[in-house]
Amino acid sequence: MVIPGVRVGIGYDVHRLVEGRKLFLGGVEIPYSLGLLGFSDADVVLHAIMDAMLGAAALGDIGQHFPPGDARFKDISSVLLLERVNEMILQRRFRLGNVDVTVVAEQPKLLPHIPAIRKRIADTVKLDIDCVSVKGKTTEGLGFAGRGEGIAAYAVVALETF
Repeated sequence: MVIPGVRVGIGYDVHRLVEGRKLFLGGVEIPYSLGLLGFSDADVVLHAIMDAMLGAAALGDIGQHFPPGDARFKDISSVLLLERVNEMILQRRFRLGNVDVTVVAEQPKLLPHIPAIRKRIADTVKLDIDCVSVKGKTTEGLGFAGRGEGIAAYAVVALETF
């Protein structure tokens, strides 16, 4: 049973930057010399959003639904996984109200790519673009992100019952 109202979820993901992989953030290929290492396309932005959505709906996390090591998900686009998660929450009589994402990376600079990322997320989950926020932050050279070893993302979502 779903109790009417609004539910909030938070998601987090991090992946290591490596040579020989394309960089996908928010479903958009970002030109960069390094990409994120992972079983799927390792899109930390979409992974954080999916975990936030699943958490708000009390449906676990993406590893439960799309386990690493399962050949069906090898190198899969996280856009397809986000579509599936959106279907899962709709089946539970939730709809996404808004998405707020913070991407933690020293490089590449995200500002020029944020409009495309926002649009891709909004289109994928069928949400008005004004309900999708994406921000890029650095760590001032501190930690793994500051050293350029990886990229992290935090996401908060609100789900509404219908």
